[in-house]
Order: sequence, then C-alpha cells, then structure tokens
Amino acid sequence: VQLQAFGGGAAQAGGSLRLSCAASGFNFRINTVGWYRQAPGEQRELVATITSGFATNYADSVKGRFTMSRDNINRIVYLQMDSLQPEDTAMYYCHLHLYRHYWGRGTLVTVSS
Repeated sequence: VQLQAFGGGAAQAGGSLRLSCAASGFNFRINTVGWYRQAPGEQRELVATITSGFATNYADSVKGRFTMSRDNINRIVYLQMDSLQPEDTAMYYCHLHLYRHYWGRGTLVTVSS
C-alpha cells in the first residue's frame, strides 16, 4: 500500500488549497480513505473521510469549508480547503485502514493571518 499526498503549501487566511493523495497497492474503489492532520504539539486528528459510495464525513472544525472527493479511475482522493484559517496549519496525512493503519508521508499546510 502506498499513499502519496501532495499539494500543501502556504496560504493567507481566507485562501484556498487543494490536497491530493495518490493511492496504490490495494483495491481503491471499495475502500474508505481519510485525511488527518497534526498541528505542532497536538495529536493527530481526523479531518474527513470518504467511503466507497462517496459518502463524506467531516470534523466539525472544517464543515462547510473543506470538501473531500475521490476519483476512482485515477485512484486519487482530494481535499479542497477553502476559507482557510491559521488554525488549519498542520501536516496533512492521507489514511487508509485495511487490517492495519496506513499513512502517507504528509504534506504541510501553513496558513498565515
């Protein structure tokens, strides 16, 4: 299993970024994939998940601002992040639970006020 996240970077408060996660090594189409984030000094927290049926679930802190989607043909999940806030600053990780936890390497998002 490989999960490769990219698309992070710096943004101003109120701005947008889109993260992507390319997946391989498992049956992508039938599995739930998630995004987590970890801010400095904080625990890793769930941001969003998307099921095989395209149902999404979001942390309260990002509802209405972030949108997760998936492309089953190209095996990619996306996280569209709008109305970014400084508290969104974190390392973002792609996640799969398939008998065990799999994490991508992470991509850094920095939001300045």
